[in-house]
Parts: sequence; C-alpha cells; structure tokens
Amino acid sequence: MPIDPDFMKKPVAGEHNGHKVRGDVKPPGKLGVHGTSVALDQDCCNGDGICISVCPVSVFDWVDSPGHPESQRKSDPVNEPDCIFCRACEAQCPTHAIRITEL
Repeated sequence: MPIDPDFMKKPVAGEHNGHKVRGDVKPPGKLGVHGTSVALDQDCCNGDGICISVCPVSVFDWVDSPGHPESQRKSDPVNEPDCIFCRACEAQCPTHAIRITEL
C-alpha cells in the first residue's frame, strides 16, 4: 500500500533522527511516516535501498527495524533538510512509500 496522501493530518507521534514521525506508531510492527518534506512511510518501505542509491544528496540512510514484518532495516530521511526536490527517490520507490513536498 502506498504512503497515505493525508499523512500530514495525522498526529505527530514523536521524533526520530531529527525529523517528525506521524501516524500509528507501535514498534516493531508499526513505525509510522518519518519526515515532512521528505516523508517515508516505514510501514510501506520494503528496505530495498533504491532511495539511498538514487538520491544525489544523500538524504536517506539505513536504520534498523528489528521485528518489523516487512523488513529488518529501513531507509530513513536522516538528512531531510538537504533534499533538492529532484524526486528521484519518489519515482523509483517500488512500494510508493515516499512523498516529496516542497513546503
């Protein structure tokens, strides 16, 4: 299932690596949407790392997600402020887990 287009309407559940986390967060099975302008639904992320590979400014890095049913590691927008809004990650994500929004 792709990222919820209305994720910004969900309550902020906390912060992780300097960015907001929204939605239903109940680790290890529910990790929520990480980031704001570069939003990644870690529950949709399959952990293939294509976003890490295609990002020209290294917005994403790996984080461990032990016990998550989809993948034991996920991508995370740890350098969200560095995004140049090229949308390469959004276009290449096979699960449509990423949404880029210029705020």
